[in-house]
Amino acid sequence: MALERSGIAFTVHTYEHDPAAASYGLEAAAALGLAPEVVFKTLLAEADGELVVGVVPVAGQLDLKALAAAVGAKRAVMADPSVAARVTGYVVGGISPIGQKKRLRTVLDESAVEHDQVYVSGGRRGLDLGLRPDYLVAVTGARTAAISRSRA
Repeated sequence: MALERSGIAFTVHTYEHDPAAASYGLEAAAALGLAPEVVFKTLLAEADGELVVGVVPVAGQLDLKALAAAVGAKRAVMADPSVAARVTGYVVGGISPIGQKKRLRTVLDESAVEHDQVYVSGGRRGLDLGLRPDYLVAVTGARTAAISRSRA
């Protein structure tokens, strides 16, 4: 595992995934008894033809304009789910920002730094990893920016 190789401290949290869950991220927060503000989802977008990763709180949405600006692109659109799974090596709903098959440019919503610990998918549904936001930035090579907006 990428975190173990890097020597970064993290915790592992498992829960029973419900296949009928409407939101994988909100399901994880509820199952683990965590505030949705500290649980982050990993989304892939295509920004001017380049696949990039946006990591945002599960209670919010990825702001594609803000993500595009953060990576210096004119526009961004959500990546096709089958492409996201193939490129990362993870199943949709379990895509982790850590240990992807191909390292993609990653942007972590700046709200993460307000927390001592954040939680991201561990690479499958029903598995989350807890770690300090600065450790997440270090292991993914992410930059932070305001890329999340509240759900309408």
